[in-house]
Amino acid sequence: MSGIIIGLTGGIGCGKSTISDEFARLGITIVDADIIAREVVAPNSPGLSAIITRFGHDIIAADGSLDRAKLRKIIFAEPTQTQWLNALLHPLIRTEIERQLKASQSHYTILSVPLLLENNLDELCDRILVVDVNEATQLERVSSRDNSDIATINAIIAAQIDRPSRLDKADDIIDNSGSIPQSLIQVRKLHHFYTKLTKNVGKSKITLEN
Repeated sequence: MSGIIIGLTGGIGCGKSTISDEFARLGITIVDADIIAREVVAPNSPGLSAIITRFGHDIIAADGSLDRAKLRKIIFAEPTQTQWLNALLHPLIRTEIERQLKASQSHYTILSVPLLLENNLDELCDRILVVDVNEATQLERVSSRDNSDIATINAIIAAQIDRPSRLDKADDIIDNSGSIPQSLIQVRKLHHFYTKLTKNVGKSKITLEN
């Protein structure tokens, strides 16, 4: 297991993937909850079988995979369905997260989780890194990325911790509202900082802006 675990989070559309990809390029192990969440509902998995039993075969896309956009609309329209899905998937996801964290051999490990704070997965982390953009930028990026309607995007944002609370819980912050090169400079600064922390662990909140 690596020296420290950095919890990477942020609201939908904040650009967490761009940030985690750069940490990976720098040789850091990324434990990505989004990837794990897809794996636990892969074709023929127990997770997907349970979802089909609950929602029917209409929830399956033409290629046999879970139609995540259709499922998203269902669960955000009906809170009881969200509770059922969370009860099914969260234990499966957490077990795999913990397995991958233990297997990591890099100086530190990035645990990338959109709902890190909401699902209390920050308890697995030594520091919290928030990737931050304003709500208008979130709406613009998500609507152009996957053609989701504004009502669905707003429902997802409402289901997440509010921006001020998220920032208040951060040890470190990346302002991702500028250009990609500006964001990557911030990642490299944090990489140097985190690498030093593995040798001399300390707590000092820093904010990296453009």
